[in-house]
Amino acid sequence: MTTRHSPYGPALTEAPGARHAAASALRQASLLLGRLARRLHRARRVPAGEPVLEFYAQAGAPEGALYVDGQLVGVLQGVSRL
Repeated sequence: MTTRHSPYGPALTEAPGARHAAASALRQASLLLGRLARRLHRARRVPAGEPVLEFYAQAGAPEGALYVDGQLVGVLQGVSRL
């Protein structure tokens, strides 16, 4: 065991089992969140033939960005509202 200083405290550096347990818990949480994201994505789908239009002009977003079905299709220069 090394004696280097850990910013996470002695519990994780002195007990390798704690690191493995934390890593396992994080992997399980990641799997659960991935399943939830896929389920929510499937539930949100729009029937075929009905395009979803999105326009962004707020601060931090690409100014005037126009999206169709989640794909950037163009930028409307000088347009801040639709």
